[in-house]
Amino acid sequence: MCLIAFAWRAHPRYELVVAANRDEFHARPAEPAGFWSDAPQVYAGRDLQAGGAWCGMHSDGRFAAVTNYRDARPDRGERSRGDLVAGFLKAPATTRDFAEAVQAGRDRYGGFNLLLADADDMFYLSNRHPGGITGVKPGIHALSNGVLGDRWPKTERAISGLQSALAGDQADTQELLTLLADRRPAPDEALPDTGVGLPAEQVLSPIFVKTPDYGTRASTVILKDIDGGVRFIEVRYNAQAEVVGRQDEQWQITQ
Repeated sequence: MCLIAFAWRAHPRYELVVAANRDEFHARPAEPAGFWSDAPQVYAGRDLQAGGAWCGMHSDGRFAAVTNYRDARPDRGERSRGDLVAGFLKAPATTRDFAEAVQAGRDRYGGFNLLLADADDMFYLSNRHPGGITGVKPGIHALSNGVLGDRWPKTERAISGLQSALAGDQADTQELLTLLADRRPAPDEALPDTGVGLPAEQVLSPIFVKTPDYGTRASTVILKDIDGGVRFIEVRYNAQAEVVGRQDEQWQITQ
Protein backbone atom coordinates (compact mmCIF):
# COMPACT_ATOMS: atom_id res chain seq x y z
CA MET A 1 0.00 0.00 0.00
CA CYS A 2 1.39 3.35 -0.96
CA LEU A 3 -1.02 5.91 0.43
CA ILE A 4 -3.04 6.01 3.64
CA ALA A 5 -5.02 9.13 4.51
CA PHE A 6 -6.68 8.87 7.89
CA ALA A 7 -8.64 10.92 10.37
CA TRP A 8 -8.07 9.87 13.98
CA ARG A 9 -10.62 11.33 16.40
CA ALA A 10 -11.03 14.33 14.12
CA HIS A 11 -14.81 14.17 13.45
CA PRO A 12 -17.72 14.20 15.93
CA ARG A 13 -19.26 11.08 14.37
CA TYR A 14 -16.19 8.95 13.63
CA GLU A 15 -13.36 7.64 15.72
CA LEU A 16 -11.42 6.59 12.61
CA VAL A 17 -11.77 7.24 8.88
CA VAL A 18 -9.33 5.69 6.41
CA ALA A 19 -8.89 6.25 2.67
CA ALA A 20 -6.04 4.15 1.29
CA ASN A 21 -4.58 2.82 -1.94
CA ARG A 22 -2.59 -0.37 -2.29
CA ASP A 23 0.02 -0.18 -5.07
CA GLU A 24 1.55 -3.47 -6.15
CA PHE A 25 2.66 -5.47 -9.17
CA HIS A 26 -0.40 -6.69 -11.04
CA ALA A 27 1.05 -10.17 -11.36
CA ARG A 28 1.16 -10.66 -7.58
CA PRO A 29 -1.92 -12.68 -6.59
CA ALA A 30 -4.29 -11.45 -3.90
CA GLU A 31 -7.70 -12.25 -2.44
CA PRO A 32 -10.44 -9.64 -2.12
CA ALA A 33 -11.27 -8.23 1.29
CA GLY A 34 -13.27 -10.61 3.44
CA PHE A 35 -13.31 -12.48 6.73
CA TRP A 36 -10.45 -14.99 6.74
CA SER A 37 -11.25 -18.68 6.96
CA ASP A 38 -8.30 -19.29 9.31
CA ALA A 39 -8.96 -16.15 11.37
CA PRO A 40 -12.71 -15.45 11.13
CA GLN A 41 -12.53 -12.20 13.10
CA VAL A 42 -10.04 -10.64 10.66
CA TYR A 43 -11.45 -8.65 7.75
CA ALA A 44 -8.86 -7.76 5.10
CA GLY A 45 -7.61 -8.46 1.64
CA ARG A 46 -4.87 -11.06 1.50
CA ASP A 47 -1.60 -11.35 -0.37
CA LEU A 48 -1.50 -14.90 -1.74
CA GLN A 49 2.25 -14.86 -2.33
CA ALA A 50 3.33 -14.31 1.28
CA GLY A 51 0.03 -14.69 3.15
CA GLY A 52 -0.06 -11.28 4.80
CA ALA A 53 -2.22 -8.18 4.42
CA TRP A 54 -1.75 -4.50 3.67
CA CYS A 55 -4.76 -3.05 5.48
CA GLY A 56 -7.45 -4.60 7.64
CA MET A 57 -9.59 -4.65 10.74
CA HIS A 58 -10.48 -7.09 13.49
CA SER A 59 -14.17 -7.49 14.25
CA ASP A 60 -13.45 -5.84 17.62
CA GLY A 61 -12.49 -2.62 15.79
CA ARG A 62 -8.69 -2.89 15.86
CA PHE A 63 -7.05 -1.51 12.70
CA ALA A 64 -3.68 -2.01 11.02
CA ALA A 65 -2.09 -0.86 7.77
CA VAL A 66 1.41 -0.88 6.33
CA THR A 67 3.30 0.87 3.55
CA ASN A 68 6.79 0.20 2.30
CA TYR A 69 9.51 2.85 2.59
CA ARG A 70 10.92 4.01 -0.73
CA ASP A 71 14.61 4.65 -1.19
CA ALA A 72 17.40 3.43 -3.42
CA ARG A 73 18.93 0.86 -1.06
CA PRO A 74 18.14 -2.86 -1.41
CA ASP A 75 14.82 -3.59 0.27
CA ARG A 76 15.13 -7.14 1.53
CA GLY A 77 13.78 -8.56 4.71
CA GLU A 78 13.61 -11.94 6.35
CA ARG A 79 9.85 -11.54 6.76
CA SER A 80 7.10 -10.03 4.63
CA ARG A 81 5.78 -6.62 5.69
CA GLY A 82 2.28 -8.02 5.29
CA ASP A 83 2.97 -10.19 8.34
CA LEU A 84 2.87 -7.02 10.44
CA VAL A 85 -0.78 -6.36 9.62
CA ALA A 86 -1.83 -10.00 9.76
CA GLY A 87 0.09 -10.61 12.96
CA PHE A 88 -1.50 -7.71 14.78
CA LEU A 89 -5.02 -8.57 13.71
CA LYS A 90 -4.55 -12.20 14.76
CA ALA A 91 -2.67 -11.47 17.97
CA PRO A 92 -4.16 -11.44 21.49
CA ALA A 93 -1.44 -8.98 22.58
CA THR A 94 -2.29 -5.38 23.37
CA THR A 95 -1.57 -2.77 20.72
CA ARG A 96 1.32 -1.33 22.70
CA ASP A 97 2.84 -4.75 23.39
CA PHE A 98 2.60 -5.70 19.72
CA ALA A 99 4.20 -2.42 18.67
CA GLU A 100 7.07 -2.99 21.10
CA ALA A 101 7.62 -6.51 19.75
CA VAL A 102 7.74 -5.16 16.18
CA GLN A 103 10.13 -2.42 17.23
CA ALA A 104 12.45 -4.98 18.78
CA GLY A 105 12.46 -7.06 15.58
CA ARG A 106 12.21 -4.22 13.06
CA ASP A 107 15.34 -5.22 11.15
CA ARG A 108 13.72 -8.48 10.07
CA TYR A 109 11.61 -6.56 7.54
CA GLY A 110 12.25 -4.40 4.51
CA GLY A 111 11.62 -0.69 5.01
CA PHE A 112 8.13 -0.21 6.45
CA ASN A 113 5.67 2.22 7.99
CA LEU A 114 3.07 0.67 10.28
CA LEU A 115 -0.14 2.08 11.75
CA LEU A 116 -1.89 0.27 14.61
CA ALA A 117 -5.06 1.37 16.37
CA ASP A 118 -7.49 0.10 18.98
CA ALA A 119 -10.30 1.73 20.94
CA ASP A 120 -7.84 3.74 23.04
CA ASP A 121 -4.70 4.51 21.05
CA MET A 122 -3.16 4.81 17.62
CA PHE A 123 0.55 4.21 17.09
CA TYR A 124 2.97 4.75 14.21
CA LEU A 125 6.33 3.02 13.89
CA SER A 126 8.89 2.52 11.15
CA ASN A 127 12.28 0.91 10.73
CA ARG A 128 13.36 3.93 8.67
CA HIS A 129 12.48 6.55 11.29
CA PRO A 130 14.51 7.12 14.47
CA GLY A 131 11.51 8.17 16.54
CA GLY A 132 10.54 4.69 17.74
CA ILE A 133 6.90 4.08 18.62
CA THR A 134 4.93 7.32 18.23
CA GLY A 135 1.44 8.00 19.49
CA VAL A 136 -0.65 9.53 16.71
CA LYS A 137 -2.35 12.76 17.75
CA PRO A 138 -6.00 13.41 16.90
CA GLY A 139 -6.27 15.01 13.49
CA ILE A 140 -6.11 14.33 9.76
CA HIS A 141 -2.92 12.72 8.49
CA ALA A 142 -1.53 11.02 5.39
CA LEU A 143 1.27 8.51 4.96
CA SER A 144 2.87 7.35 1.73
CA ASN A 145 6.31 5.81 1.24
CA GLY A 146 8.25 8.30 3.31
CA VAL A 147 7.81 8.62 7.06
CA LEU A 148 4.71 10.04 8.72
CA GLY A 149 4.83 13.81 8.37
CA ASP A 150 6.72 13.89 5.06
CA ARG A 151 4.99 16.46 2.87
CA TRP A 152 4.70 14.86 -0.55
CA PRO A 153 2.27 16.16 -3.20
CA LYS A 154 0.07 13.06 -2.91
CA THR A 155 -0.09 13.23 0.90
CA GLU A 156 -0.96 16.94 0.84
CA ARG A 157 -3.68 16.31 -1.74
CA ALA A 158 -5.00 13.37 0.25
CA ILE A 159 -5.22 15.39 3.47
CA SER A 160 -7.10 18.14 1.68
CA GLY A 161 -9.46 15.63 0.06
CA LEU A 162 -10.15 13.86 3.35
CA GLN A 163 -10.88 17.17 5.04
CA SER A 164 -13.40 17.95 2.29
CA ALA A 165 -15.08 14.54 2.55
CA LEU A 166 -15.49 15.01 6.31
CA ALA A 167 -16.79 18.57 6.15
CA GLY A 168 -20.41 17.50 6.71
CA ASP A 169 -22.18 15.52 9.40
CA GLN A 170 -21.08 12.23 7.85
CA ALA A 171 -18.30 11.04 5.57
CA ASP A 172 -18.92 11.10 1.84
CA THR A 173 -17.65 7.67 0.78
CA GLN A 174 -18.01 8.40 -2.93
CA GLU A 175 -15.94 11.54 -2.54
CA LEU A 176 -13.26 9.47 -0.81
CA LEU A 177 -13.22 6.88 -3.58
CA THR A 178 -13.03 9.65 -6.18
CA LEU A 179 -10.07 11.11 -4.29
CA LEU A 180 -8.34 7.71 -4.34
CA ALA A 181 -8.87 7.49 -8.12
CA ASP A 182 -7.04 10.78 -8.79
CA ARG A 183 -4.41 10.18 -11.51
CA ARG A 184 -3.05 13.73 -11.76
CA PRO A 185 0.76 13.75 -11.63
CA ALA A 186 2.59 16.25 -9.46
CA PRO A 187 4.81 18.92 -11.02
CA ASP A 188 8.47 17.98 -11.15
CA GLU A 189 9.53 20.78 -8.82
CA ALA A 190 7.27 19.42 -6.07
CA LEU A 191 8.46 15.82 -6.22
CA PRO A 192 10.43 14.22 -3.38
CA ASP A 193 13.89 12.86 -4.07
CA THR A 194 13.84 9.33 -2.69
CA GLY A 195 16.78 8.12 -4.76
CA VAL A 196 14.82 6.23 -7.42
CA GLY A 197 15.26 8.87 -10.15
CA LEU A 198 12.97 11.49 -11.66
CA PRO A 199 11.12 9.22 -14.14
CA ALA A 200 10.06 6.88 -11.33
CA GLU A 201 9.13 9.79 -9.06
CA GLN A 202 6.89 11.15 -11.84
CA VAL A 203 5.12 7.82 -12.38
CA LEU A 204 4.57 7.32 -8.65
CA SER A 205 3.46 10.88 -7.90
CA PRO A 206 -0.33 10.56 -8.44
CA ILE A 207 -2.63 9.28 -5.74
CA PHE A 208 -3.71 6.53 -8.16
CA VAL A 209 -0.74 4.92 -9.94
CA LYS A 210 -1.16 3.32 -13.37
CA THR A 211 1.50 1.46 -15.36
CA PRO A 212 1.23 -1.79 -17.36
CA ASP A 213 3.00 -3.86 -14.71
CA TYR A 214 2.56 -1.96 -11.45
CA GLY A 215 -0.06 0.32 -10.00
CA THR A 216 -3.02 0.81 -7.72
CA ARG A 217 -4.65 -2.57 -7.21
CA ALA A 218 -7.20 -1.67 -4.53
CA SER A 219 -8.75 1.37 -2.89
CA THR A 220 -10.06 1.03 0.66
CA VAL A 221 -12.40 3.25 2.66
CA ILE A 222 -13.02 2.45 6.33
CA LEU A 223 -15.45 4.24 8.63
CA LYS A 224 -15.46 3.42 12.34
CA ASP A 225 -18.07 5.48 14.15
CA ILE A 226 -18.18 6.40 17.81
CA ASP A 227 -21.09 4.01 18.41
CA GLY A 228 -19.09 0.98 17.25
CA GLY A 229 -20.34 0.70 13.69
CA VAL A 230 -17.80 -0.26 11.04
CA ARG A 231 -18.08 0.04 7.27
CA PHE A 232 -15.29 -1.37 5.11
CA ILE A 233 -15.32 -0.71 1.34
CA GLU A 234 -12.78 -2.13 -1.09
CA VAL A 235 -12.68 -1.40 -4.83
CA ARG A 236 -10.27 -3.44 -6.95
CA TYR A 237 -8.67 -2.55 -10.28
CA ASN A 238 -6.88 -4.33 -13.11
CA ALA A 239 -3.81 -3.12 -15.01
CA GLN A 240 -6.00 -0.93 -17.22
CA ALA A 241 -7.37 0.81 -14.09
CA GLU A 242 -10.79 -0.74 -14.68
CA VAL A 243 -12.91 -1.73 -11.71
CA VAL A 244 -12.98 -5.52 -11.40
CA GLY A 245 -14.63 -5.96 -8.01
CA ARG A 246 -16.08 -4.27 -4.97
CA GLN A 247 -16.71 -5.33 -1.39
CA ASP A 248 -18.88 -3.33 1.02
CA GLU A 249 -19.10 -4.90 4.48
CA GLN A 250 -20.66 -3.51 7.67
CA TRP A 251 -20.69 -4.79 11.23
CA GLN A 252 -21.24 -3.64 14.79
CA ILE A 253 -18.44 -3.97 17.31
CA THR A 254 -19.44 -5.95 20.38
CA GLN A 255 -17.28 -6.15 23.46
